[in-house]
Amino acid sequence: MFKSWRKIAAVILFAFTNALWCAAQSPAELPKELVAYVREAQRHGMAEAKIRQQAQTAGWPPAMIDKVMARDEGADASTSAAGSAARTSPNEPASSPGAKSPVPARIPAGPEAGGIKGYSADDYQIGSGDTLQISVWKEPDVSVPSVVVRPDGKITVPLIKEVEVVGLTPRQVEAMITQGLSKYITDPNVTVVLATINSKRIYVIGAVKKEGTLVYNYGMTVMQALSEAGGLTDYARRRKIYILRSESGREYRLDFNYEEVIRGERADQNVVLLPGDTVVIPH
Repeated sequence: MFKSWRKIAAVILFAFTNALWCAAQSPAELPKELVAYVREAQRHGMAEAKIRQQAQTAGWPPAMIDKVMARDEGADASTSAAGSAARTSPNEPASSPGAKSPVPARIPAGPEAGGIKGYSADDYQIGSGDTLQISVWKEPDVSVPSVVVRPDGKITVPLIKEVEVVGLTPRQVEAMITQGLSKYITDPNVTVVLATINSKRIYVIGAVKKEGTLVYNYGMTVMQALSEAGGLTDYARRRKIYILRSESGREYRLDFNYEEVIRGERADQNVVLLPGDTVVIPH
């Protein structure tokens, strides 16, 4: 009887050890959204540095981005080399016929993004009109549930009064307020959250029902912007819509065929808009 139990224990121990070994050999599963984004960006010829920057802005950890990039680089070198000649360069000017979008249709928000979905507190630069929440742990009298950044780029915080925040990231503002409050409070624990974005805008002009300026929301696509503008008019040239985008002082044109996208074809044209983009709907 004792020998039988020893045999059973040995079998269980072997199975458990084998399972641990197999788990150790299997690579950690990478997030499918990030993998899809990296591949789509590479397909459009986006530079590696730009891919990393936008993925980090979306909230993905740098270490995770490195793993995805490293895996894709070594996955199929020959296929990558063959396809590189067909990629559209991100530096192709707007006037080039048939220019493709240098960005994928969707940049997924990562797990580290705080406040507004998709914006990292380490990257987003605060602008006039944005709303911030300032919390000081165990100091409710000093905390500010909601404050709008004034046109002069400043906000008012109890005890330290005026703080200039335009052009800074939420993390930098945290450091400034922490330094200011440390004169009055021992070891202040400050958290700054971006509550709403009003400083970033896009422009919709042409054959739409509500032509003008739209408040930019992270992840807004061309179709969503057209919907916000009330939809197309009967006179809109639906196959000739385009987006004007300025980057590094140069302007690019991204074509958008409404008829194709609405039928579920060429969904890659329905790109995520960036602050300052202009959507043009010809008559």
